[in-house]
Amino acid sequence: MPRVKRGFKARRRRNRIRQAAKGFRGGRSKLWKAMVDAVHHAWRFATRDRKVRKRNFRRLWIVRINAAARGAGVSYSKLIGGLKTHHVAIDRKILADLAISDPAAFQKIVAVATAA
Repeated sequence: MPRVKRGFKARRRRNRIRQAAKGFRGGRSKLWKAMVDAVHHAWRFATRDRKVRKRNFRRLWIVRINAAARGAGVSYSKLIGGLKTHHVAIDRKILADLAISDPAAFQKIVAVATAA
């Protein structure tokens, strides 16, 4: 009975691994077992780091908003609390962008948040 070579599907799988290993150094881009290990390792990190990137950006936005808010005479927590109380639905990404690109608009938002 002849052996089964698996054909197109196996070739597509191997080519996907080889393509993903481009740019790796040494045996990690040349030797099959090392290549598979390196690619799977890289994919695990990529999956994890997509979540980490979101965390890092949120931290950056909070730092920027806090700096701008303190410049306006209010703390970050008071600003966010005031926005929630007054039902202002604006997220941290946009707030941070406003704090940098349009300080006058940010001052108006701070005024709304701190209004009694």
